[in-house]
Amino acid sequence: MTDPFTEISARLATPADGAAVGEIHAASWGAAYAPLFSEDVAQEGIASRLTRWHDRLRDGNGLVMIGYVGARPLAMSWSSASESRTGFAEIHSFYTHPDGWGSGVSAALMDATLQQLQADSYDRVHLWTLRDTPQSRRFYTKCGFTETGATQTRDFGDGNPLPQVEYERPTH
Repeated sequence: MTDPFTEISARLATPADGAAVGEIHAASWGAAYAPLFSEDVAQEGIASRLTRWHDRLRDGNGLVMIGYVGARPLAMSWSSASESRTGFAEIHSFYTHPDGWGSGVSAALMDATLQQLQADSYDRVHLWTLRDTPQSRRFYTKCGFTETGATQTRDFGDGNPLPQVEYERPTH
């Protein structure tokens, strides 16, 4: 549990944050999603998440935000213009390190992400999450997202597509 007097903050990530963003993404994905896959697919998924953020941040590929509890980075988000919904932003990744679960950093990061997307002239945002992840679905609902009714499947590399559901909300 976090000290109630510890400051929670969020900011834009910089290229220097590549390792921290990767660690957050890998730890969270490993805890929440690795059990859904075979051992080799899970290990490859964790390894790729540790290293992919250096290039994305260096190249300015979308909006990457990072959330802190005190001085420790514990949450990350990645968004960009939606390729499927004209005028929408899409949150592609939103992860909190298991050490930050329940700390409030996820909500603070979502608020900061939505504020930045609104400042970047997006009025609406959408995202996809796995249908069978109740923790993430509860979080998005708590943050004001609603299900659109749209569904899709996504293959994470093991030939076993998993069902996803779409959520959306205004950025303000």
